[in-house]
Amino acid sequence: MKTTILFISIALLTGCSVRDTVNIEGMTTTQVNDLSDKDLDGVIEARERCNDTAKGASIDNYGCGNIKAINERKDINILFPNNSAYIAPEYYPQIEDIAAFLRQYPTTKVTIEGHTSRTGTDERNAVLSQERADAVTAVLAERFSIDRSRLTAIGYGPSRPIIIERTPEAEIRNRRVVAEVTGDDTTADMKWTIYSVDEPTK
Repeated sequence: MKTTILFISIALLTGCSVRDTVNIEGMTTTQVNDLSDKDLDGVIEARERCNDTAKGASIDNYGCGNIKAINERKDINILFPNNSAYIAPEYYPQIEDIAAFLRQYPTTKVTIEGHTSRTGTDERNAVLSQERADAVTAVLAERFSIDRSRLTAIGYGPSRPIIIERTPEAEIRNRRVVAEVTGDDTTADMKWTIYSVDEPTK
């Protein structure tokens, strides 16, 4: 009896194996989607929307990095001579900081705002504030090689004081230049793990 049961079991197992083999060999499949990962970012080509992702960059489900809006305002503390747009070289490092930021984020642009105190006529102050804003953009372009297409200068005259009082101290504070940088941060947001290593130098 045991011999008969063993024979039936072997026969059944053998029969299943033969049928599976026939079915597998007889099947044909067509690869519809590209399942490769050409830029090695962990996202298959069938779902990839952003090719050539930087190695190690943090991405979404479609292989794209996050783009963050940039909107930075910075006061440039330049003390202009009275009724003048001359920028002394001692103030160049502040302007260089703006240039460095623009180079770091090449899609950004900057608007230089010129503001004056309320001493003098509004007409003259409007012209003077524009001249001062133009002077700062000129330094950015000529000394620090920032493309002029990324630079805008606007003179507001005395129309936007930050201190309402008409004290000498208030007028000094109101006589200012402001840089407003806008654009997108497209720098890859890098992520590192314990498995990340530096690339060997050649």
